[in-house]
Amino acid sequence: MSPQVTTIGLGYIGLPTSALIAANKIAVFGVDVNPEVVETINKGKIHIVEPDLEEVVYKAVQDNYFKAGTAAVTADTYLIVVPTPFKGNHEPDISYVEAATKGIIPLLKKGDLYIIESTSPVGTTEKMQELIFRERPELEGEIFMAYCPERVLPGNVMYELVHNDRVIGGVDEASTQKAVAFYQQFVKGALHPANARTAEMCKLTENSSRDVQIAFANELSLICDKAGINVWELITLANKHPRVNILQPGCGVGGHCIAVDPYFITSDFPMESQIIGKAREINNYKSFWCAEQIKKAKHEFQLKKGRTPAIALMGLAFKPNIDDLRESPAKYIVQKVLQEAQDEAYYIVEPNIQAHQVFKLTTYQEAIAKADIIAFLVAHKEFSDLEIPSEKTVLDFCGITAK
Repeated sequence: MSPQVTTIGLGYIGLPTSALIAANKIAVFGVDVNPEVVETINKGKIHIVEPDLEEVVYKAVQDNYFKAGTAAVTADTYLIVVPTPFKGNHEPDISYVEAATKGIIPLLKKGDLYIIESTSPVGTTEKMQELIFRERPELEGEIFMAYCPERVLPGNVMYELVHNDRVIGGVDEASTQKAVAFYQQFVKGALHPANARTAEMCKLTENSSRDVQIAFANELSLICDKAGINVWELITLANKHPRVNILQPGCGVGGHCIAVDPYFITSDFPMESQIIGKAREINNYKSFWCAEQIKKAKHEFQLKKGRTPAIALMGLAFKPNIDDLRESPAKYIVQKVLQEAQDEAYYIVEPNIQAHQVFKLTTYQEAIAKADIIAFLVAHKEFSDLEIPSEKTVLDFCGITAK
């Protein structure tokens, strides 16, 4: 059957979104530059870890509502769900969005709907509108364009894509309404109309807010370490106040949202975004500090025991119970510690991936058994009930032993 929707990008958001749309009996053609990803999906399988996703993909492919390829095909609606990385000094790079848009410009026709879901700097949708009309001036006033950011939690994506509210901003009122009607087909959460610039800023604001709140918790953890106070106990007690809700500290902030999106604001509004910029500095510093604490524990062990320790580094993902290593502070810490490695043994653990191209992975059971120093970087569920012998040194950067 002819696709009604073409999705550009089949990653952590593009694939679940495509599968959800197809599950609602809307024909979807998904595009990815990686032929292996395309081949995997066309077999009804998936290349990422996300609960409930594989079942939805398999059924959609079997029912012929979902197919993948490496080049876009004609549809009525086009979703741009590609990465927006950095260039230079944390400057947003919208070249992937631009390339994806250029790829569909020859396919566009009167009445089509074009939607960007990729996290983007304010004004990106309007820039893509200018690009399209520059190459296809006859389409001006004839197609609909909007921005609708995702706001899902890895590990719960399939539920949240359906039930979370969405902000939908068109380049004009007609585009907003057209996009709202599209999402109504498969989203049960409330759909909030806006304009494109507000929708773009809303996504950046949500994640910057989280980053600032996490930075407060991480700053508290640094203060408490110097003051000899258990930060986990402190936060639990402070949160007994009816109007206080401090988040939990960690070893930094990762992922392709909270650790990235604030830079989209600080890059365009450097003088106005003082708190947002400082929060980024604090959360980045926390990762550096954790690496230094591990090195310090190693040197103290050597002085006390007269031998080099074995060290377990527990977790590589950017948050618990997922396989996503993008912008992961834990991965940064492991790299930082290994840069100064000498003859000590390291046991690197990440239970959610089978292998890593740089790190040799170990099971958590072997790591706990063999290590002298155990550094918890990510609060994976596998780590929550471990029996750790009292003679071992434990560095808990994620609160796993405080639960």
